[in-house]
Amino acid sequence: MAGVALLFSACLLTACAEDVRESAPVSTAPVIAPGRPGEEARTLSPAEAATAVPSPTVNAADVRYVQNMIVHHRQALDMAALAPSHASSAKLKALAARIHDVQEPEIRVMTSWLDREHLPRPDHHADHEGMPGMAAPEQMKALRAASGATFDSLFLRMMVAHHEGAIAMATTALTEGSHLTVEQWATDVIAEQTAEIRRMREMQGTRPSPTPALHRA
Repeated sequence: MAGVALLFSACLLTACAEDVRESAPVSTAPVIAPGRPGEEARTLSPAEAATAVPSPTVNAADVRYVQNMIVHHRQALDMAALAPSHASSAKLKALAARIHDVQEPEIRVMTSWLDREHLPRPDHHADHEGMPGMAAPEQMKALRAASGATFDSLFLRMMVAHHEGAIAMATTALTEGSHLTVEQWATDVIAEQTAEIRRMREMQGTRPSPTPALHRA
């Protein structure tokens, strides 16, 4: 009889616990999801909010983006390093200094991330054929040989194309990647380099073209 009583008590406790779990309040409050630059905020239901956050895991698109962007940034630094001795425009020299001050730390951060994830760093002589916006060897040779106003014009034309390539790469990362950190880096690249393209277009004397809103698929 004692055993039966204990069993009956255990069943009651289990049933009570299940009742508490089933009766626990579930949040039905909407969640406001801020939009990307140019987009409005959206109101998500709790169910939508639970699936709206990207996965923190690394996929192949994340790795490809980080490795390629390191290579991409390195060439931008090579171009920017020529400005102090080759450029004639003080504004261009200041722009080149800003590009160095932004992209050099980004290279360090992305390289450290690859190390933490136990992923290979890109080689310093990595092949960049087909990478958007990268200058060909003959273009880099021409830039090194130029000076004064000729350098300024060539630098701006090459760097605008270089930035446009970086934005294309970042847009692909937002669409195909899955890691939160990489997504933030890609978003920052789009914002930073879109603003710099606008400044370079103004320095070229051309009207900036509107940049379409970019979003994650």
